[in-house]
Amino acid sequence: MERARKLASRAILKRLVNETKQSSNGQMSCRSPVLYTPSRYVSSLSPFGSKCYSRSDLLGGRNVPNSFGSQQVRSISVEALKSSDTFPRRHNSATPEEQAKMAESCGFDSLDSLIDATVPKAIRIDSMKFSKFDEGLTESQMIEHMKMLESNNKIFKSFIGMGYYNTHVPPVILRNIMENPAWYTQYTPYQAEISQGRLESLLNFQTMITDLTGLPMSNASLLDEGTAAAEAMAMCNNILKGKKKTFIIANNCHPQTIDICKTRADGFDLKVVTADLKDIDYSSGDVCGVLVQYPGTEGEVLDYGEFIKNAHAHGVKVVMATDLLALTVLKPPGELGADIVVGSAQRFGVPMGYGGPHAAFLATSQEYKRMMPGRIIGVSVDSSGKPALRMAMQTREQHIRRDKATSNICTAQALLANMAAMYAVYHGPEGLKAIAQRAHGLAGVFASGLKKLGTVEVQGLPFFDTVKVTCADAHSIADAAYRSEINLRVLDAKTITVSFDETTTLEDVDKLFKVFSGGKPVSFTAASLASEVETAIPSGLERQSPYLTHSIFNMYVTSIKRMSYL
Repeated sequence: MERARKLASRAILKRLVNETKQSSNGQMSCRSPVLYTPSRYVSSLSPFGSKCYSRSDLLGGRNVPNSFGSQQVRSISVEALKSSDTFPRRHNSATPEEQAKMAESCGFDSLDSLIDATVPKAIRIDSMKFSKFDEGLTESQMIEHMKMLESNNKIFKSFIGMGYYNTHVPPVILRNIMENPAWYTQYTPYQAEISQGRLESLLNFQTMITDLTGLPMSNASLLDEGTAAAEAMAMCNNILKGKKKTFIIANNCHPQTIDICKTRADGFDLKVVTADLKDIDYSSGDVCGVLVQYPGTEGEVLDYGEFIKNAHAHGVKVVMATDLLALTVLKPPGELGADIVVGSAQRFGVPMGYGGPHAAFLATSQEYKRMMPGRIIGVSVDSSGKPALRMAMQTREQHIRRDKATSNICTAQALLANMAAMYAVYHGPEGLKAIAQRAHGLAGVFASGLKKLGTVEVQGLPFFDTVKVTCADAHSIADAAYRSEINLRVLDAKTITVSFDETTTLEDVDKLFKVFSGGKPVSFTAASLASEVETAIPSGLERQSPYLTHSIFNMYVTSIKRMSYL
């Protein structure tokens, strides 16, 4: 075979050399379609393929006819020179001819006449004129315009917290899930027979949530932490069959969560009361549930053991909003006695994305599994008796039941739940704990440095990753931080909170010291303080129970193995 290839190559080369020699003498071989033709790919049926011209004909001035056999001059229209990547041609499925035909079938000669007959003139404007976009932009022009707008944004380092944290998205997850249409186009695995991979990932998500919260049942998943808390509020109402119509929210919850619960309560005819933890009173006998935050929105880590016992003694269900990363080092809510646990999985490898969307979770006991909102993935068997996954219990019908459905699970964040689950698979239990300890350690170094500076007062309560600071002028410190491209959370005129996350560095802490020093020189660095800092978590609230013990969270230790698994 190799010998045949060599012989063929030699023959072709010899023929080309001979034809080149002939052409140099003013002759032209009609067998060669390659040399001296206007196009290398000209058709053999064209005049150039049927008639031969010498080099002198082509180069010396002889009038050679065009490919159609006659001399033609064709003008080019302005429309033909305009960009062709227009939006309507790519994204509006109906062509002008099809639109005219549809209008005609409705009894009108054009789309404009149809609009004239159906849309009242009183609500229409005479014309829409834009100085820049009147003709519309092509797709490439629009992308350039959006890039220009994006370049005007200033990306500051965020220490705001409130349930939103910067995170590193592992490249293997970014490339193989977030940017992969096989993962991001299906929001709900309706058909189990073609969705086993995504169902397995969602089952991983549920396993991750149950392990970290210490409760046996979890869904996969909900829209965000605020709506998950509102769903939990509805559950409390349903558990008590609507007999008690007051829901209490502790004022240490995130403000956006409080607002969403207040809005949703109107639809359930519930009364929402916000109160300080120490002032919560169940004596009215009309309280169905209470919501608390762990850790609190201002960073405090409290032991809710006695609080939960007191609520249960009055027949009140306890909902706890929590932080998954914190639960790798804090005692889980299930061990504290919480009935329902909600929260966001955002900081598990999901970018902040200008505030959302982010996958939320809801975990509870087996007792309330029939009242849980959202989808639940269960292990079943297929027609051949092999293990298989599917949406369990009522959740497959949630899409159909409408008014009887406990929630709209079409809004559940399947893609982002899968990203969070794979983040846990990527890091494993030890990796997640290391990230949590690092965030807690940086917060501890920051608190220690502020005490050494002596310019502000640091909150005395235990904390995980958020430090509460009391100062003389919170707004002046926030302005100084802004000038250093840092965003802080201002609670009031004299209070600031600073939250740390996976992306925070020692250099970031040094910048914060300069901001809080009030212009004074800082004689130490974050690195120099590290050895002096001890954990701020009380021993009674340190996590002792294991989590993520399933082999799936411990076997894919290299990027190649993780990619193969995905």
